[in-house]
Amino acid sequence: MKKVIIVVSAMIVVVAGLLIFLQNVNLNRLGADNYYVQIKGGGEKTESKLGNGEKFVTYEYTLPAFNEAGEEKVFTFTSSKQLREEAYLNLFVKDDKGVTSYQEVQKDEIPDKAKAKLEGIS
Repeated sequence: MKKVIIVVSAMIVVVAGLLIFLQNVNLNRLGADNYYVQIKGGGEKTESKLGNGEKFVTYEYTLPAFNEAGEEKVFTFTSSKQLREEAYLNLFVKDDKGVTSYQEVQKDEIPDKAKAKLEGIS
């Protein structure tokens, strides 16, 4: 009986740990390269309808971005809302998928080489 209780308890701990992990970790960011960009312009607004007739709006941005070494690449990514003008973003990029996620960051959080390149295009 003790063995059954131990096994069930261990399974509960593993399942609870897995659920906590999935809630707190964005899998789109795991193994991704970091590029930094500053929002310039309002993005290209696209409206479409879902199957139930509900309107869906996205904003598409195509901007130059820089990695920690200051290397430039141009990325196109979308957002469900219009991003704040002049905001700095950390783009999470996977080779096979492009930009998989982004997060707004403060200017002082950007690596020096990337920050210098972003200031050069301002």
